[in-house]
Amino acid sequence: MPVTEAELDVKVAGKEPVADGVVLLSLVRPDGGPLPAWTPGAHLDLLLAPGLVRQYSLCGDPGDSSVFQVAVLRERDGRGGSAYVHDRLAEGDTVRMRGPRNRFGLDESPRYLFVAGGIGITPLLPMIEEAARRGSDWRLVYGGRTRASMAFADRLTRDHPGRVELCPQDETGLLDLDALLGDPRTDTLVYCCGPEPLLAAAQERCASWPKGALRFERFVPSARNDAARNDAARNDAATAEGAAEGAFEVELALTGTTLTVPPGRSILEVVEEAGVAVLSSCREGTCGTCETAVLAGVPDHRDDLLTEEEREAGDIMFICVSRARSERLVLEL
Repeated sequence: MPVTEAELDVKVAGKEPVADGVVLLSLVRPDGGPLPAWTPGAHLDLLLAPGLVRQYSLCGDPGDSSVFQVAVLRERDGRGGSAYVHDRLAEGDTVRMRGPRNRFGLDESPRYLFVAGGIGITPLLPMIEEAARRGSDWRLVYGGRTRASMAFADRLTRDHPGRVELCPQDETGLLDLDALLGDPRTDTLVYCCGPEPLLAAAQERCASWPKGALRFERFVPSARNDAARNDAARNDAATAEGAAEGAFEVELALTGTTLTVPPGRSILEVVEEAGVAVLSSCREGTCGTCETAVLAGVPDHRDDLLTEEEREAGDIMFICVSRARSERLVLEL
């Protein structure tokens, strides 16, 4: 079935600086009621203004249903979301939210290595607390531009002595990923979040690790998938070997409707034009909102969410960016 999730108004109950260029928002229901349940790694959408929707990782306590907390970095070259939060959103304001959803959950493992770059620390905070609660062996290596720019650094070192390594770039240089990830381990899951160069480097270093050992989350498209989508916009739907050329058909199993998706257009756009409502947010293959079950056919995955195992299974896809390797797809829509 199509994804459904909560959408409600929340009030900004608190807004405080937690590092240079980072503010922590505390969001509550205006009526004081409980917020939806969530698990470590989850994020939500904030509908800041018409056409301005942004995803932020929850960084508070999943056991506290009275408040959501998100930390927002002012992006110097951003697209307007962080500037809106920093400059216009004030304590007492009401904003629409959607979610939470989680494509970055904390799986069971005897040992964890958490690697954070800058604001990428936010989804890892509740994971660290959960790993500590489970009694798992874990370590955090946290890099940032400067010590003053690293949100929650003091709290982490205070609460977890001996397990947290802070690496401000102006003091220690870039994270030494060769030392961290050079030796594959069979008993360790690596959770990584941060800027794209860090994620790409971690993927490269973990290529020889057991399949699925590296877990990461992006909020902007990777260079590889962004290039694939640009190719699609130039009417080239065959950027990956075996991908279907040009147009393909999509059958909507719940209505019996068959639609044609032409080159350069997304499944989501075509489905919406046909009057079928589908939840969506980022339209870049990073948020997970438009997850759709595949009943038949072979997807051409162009998202930044699915694991290799999920891609091979081919039973779900994100229709805002992904296309088809077969001439026809049957979707649970």
